[in-house]
Formats: sequence, structure tokens, C-alpha cells
Amino acid sequence: MVETRTTPIAMSTDEELAALAAREGSDGPAFTALVERYRQRVWSICYRIVNNESDAHDAAQEVFVKLFLQRAKFRGESKYSTWVHGIAVRTCLMQRRSGGRRRKREGSPTGADLDAQPAARPENAPGAQLDLLQMLDLLDDEDRALILLKYAEGYDYDELAAIFELSISACKMRISRAREKIQARYGEKSGS
Repeated sequence: MVETRTTPIAMSTDEELAALAAREGSDGPAFTALVERYRQRVWSICYRIVNNESDAHDAAQEVFVKLFLQRAKFRGESKYSTWVHGIAVRTCLMQRRSGGRRRKREGSPTGADLDAQPAARPENAPGAQLDLLQMLDLLDDEDRALILLKYAEGYDYDELAAIFELSISACKMRISRAREKIQARYGEKSGS
């Protein structure tokens, strides 16, 4: 008799669940568990990159559709979380690029929504949040995402290099250059 290993879904690693999900014919329990594990983190990444709640929900939904369709493509060459976050970043960058073209056609500036919500700003620092957004708008979309994931989400250089498909040194150099660009424009206000 061959003994089979049955690990409860809740105790399985992401990589074990990914292997199970790849064998499932539909959105079975393993894939559903992965969605639950990553739902909040993916949404957070999407929100930070696209900078709009509605667009973040759309992007996160698209990420999970891609994960479902590509679930058999995870090869285990990196952590499952790195693979998921890479898909999330690429999806958001594509959405941001297409959204940028849409905003230009519609004529709605990215900071207009923030001005309409005064509660979103700390009272002791009026305009601080808008300044941060203006600083980040200096950067191209990919460098902006690198900075956000490094400093707002706490990714290390190894993870960022895997997500953005860069060498670690190239990742460090791009982040350094992005910070220098912000500091050259905003000087002491940037806090760098």
C-alpha cells in the first residue's frame, strides 16, 4: 500500500498549493486558498502602483484571472509570492500606462481626487501627500513601482530583482537614480 501525504490546505506552503492548483481542473480548494492568502497583498501592491481604489480593484481582479490561467506555469524557480507579485506589478504597469493615456484624453489630473478628500492629508502637513505623489510622478512607471515596493512595501533587493527581472546591481542602481532624480528636483523637501 502506498502512503499518500495529505496535508490540510491551511497548513500547506504556497508552493505546495501552487503545485496542487496546477493539477486542479478548475478553481478548486488549492487555488481558492492561494487567492485568499494573496488577496490583500495583491490589492495593496495594485493600489500603490495605480494610485486609485477603483483601478486597484480592477487590476487585482485581472491579476487573479492571470494567476488562474497561468497556474500551471509556476516552475518553482522563485518563491510563489515573488511570482505572484511579479504578475501583479506587470499587470499594474500595463494598466497604468493605458490609464495614463485615458487620463490625458479625459483631462483629469491624478492629484485632483486627493484635493477633493481633505481627510486624506495629515492636518499638520497640508499638501504633504500631494508632494509625495508629485515627487513620484517625476519617475517613469517602472521606477515609480520600484520605489514604492522598496520603501512603502518593504521588499528587499533580491525580491525586487526577481519581480522586475533585473540583476540585483541593476535594481540598486535604478532605485538610487530614481532617488537622485527626486532629490535633484525637490532637494531637502524629499527627505532623502
